[in-house]
Amino acid sequence: MAQQKRDYYEVLGVGRNAQTEEIKSAYRKLAKQYHPDANPSGKKVAEEKFKEISEAYAVLSDSEKRARYDQFGHVGAAGSEQGFDFSGVDFGDIFGDLFEGVFGTSNRRRERPKSRRGADLQYNLKINLKEAAFGCEKVIKFSRNEGCSACNGNGAKPGTTKHTCQSCGGSGQVRVTQGFFSVARTCDRCRGQGTIIDTPCVTCRGTGRIMKAQSITVKIPAGVDTGSRIRISGGGEVGSNQGTAGDLYVVIIVQENETFKRNENNIFCDVSISFVMAALGGEVDVPSLSGEKIKLKIPVGTQSHSSFRIKGRGIPSLHGYGSGDQYVRAIVIVPTNLSAEQKKLLRDFDDMGGKDKGFMGKVKDAFR
Repeated sequence: MAQQKRDYYEVLGVGRNAQTEEIKSAYRKLAKQYHPDANPSGKKVAEEKFKEISEAYAVLSDSEKRARYDQFGHVGAAGSEQGFDFSGVDFGDIFGDLFEGVFGTSNRRRERPKSRRGADLQYNLKINLKEAAFGCEKVIKFSRNEGCSACNGNGAKPGTTKHTCQSCGGSGQVRVTQGFFSVARTCDRCRGQGTIIDTPCVTCRGTGRIMKAQSITVKIPAGVDTGSRIRISGGGEVGSNQGTAGDLYVVIIVQENETFKRNENNIFCDVSISFVMAALGGEVDVPSLSGEKIKLKIPVGTQSHSSFRIKGRGIPSLHGYGSGDQYVRAIVIVPTNLSAEQKKLLRDFDDMGGKDKGFMGKVKDAFR
């Protein structure tokens, strides 16, 4: 005795007054859950379940078949003594998302591009701090795929032509039937290109591209820092099938500097001063990014590691909004290998302070 079929509404889990979108949504969820390819361990059970929910959807999504089913039950919906009739049912809208998850592709009709954009390239460029601060021009050398000049990027040997792939008709895809629906797959013969090259170009071996060495001049703007990127439109690789070229991205790496340390647009450096200058004050030459010496006034009684700001002598803003500052740290140098006379002079000077520690006593304590 044949097993009695379940109610179609019960199979999809919807009410008898369910609208078309609700029915479609319920079926989409169940189809993804019970598709045989998504259930390899229980494929036989999944096949039966998938067939049952597909049959229910085929009826309830068709207003005419649904009306016959509501009036006469399963007999009225079958429409054939040989079994259920799936003809006229459009599963395309439903299976589009399903195939993307199960098969990694979609069966929706679409035009396959005949050419593809080339890959973007990245070039890491090392520059020094001065070049980063004031800008410069650099010549960079690299290799990239370019259109083959022998075949003009066509891929076919000069004097010959490509022809349309007979397997896919030039679409780059073929349809594989699975039961009552079909799946679009990449054509194996032309590998998705849509065309066949019988006699490939000997220079590029049919790819339409060859690797060539490049040498270009890149303008580096003032104010760049490590991680800054300069985009050169069309400087990347030429695409396949005579596609447009990608872009070239020059990534800046600013090398460490022995004299200066950078923090955003500010720079920091140390300058050595004698203990006499620290005590009595004076002027000292300070290095700058431009190479010139800057006169810095040291006030009387300057302590070691005191910091001074020179406004506007840092890194220019990359966006043109002024410059950072230069900070100078004064390092007091304590003399060594003093002569006997020098030592006596320092002791006499210290004794002049009495019991309260004088200026030189503070300096002496700081550098013990």
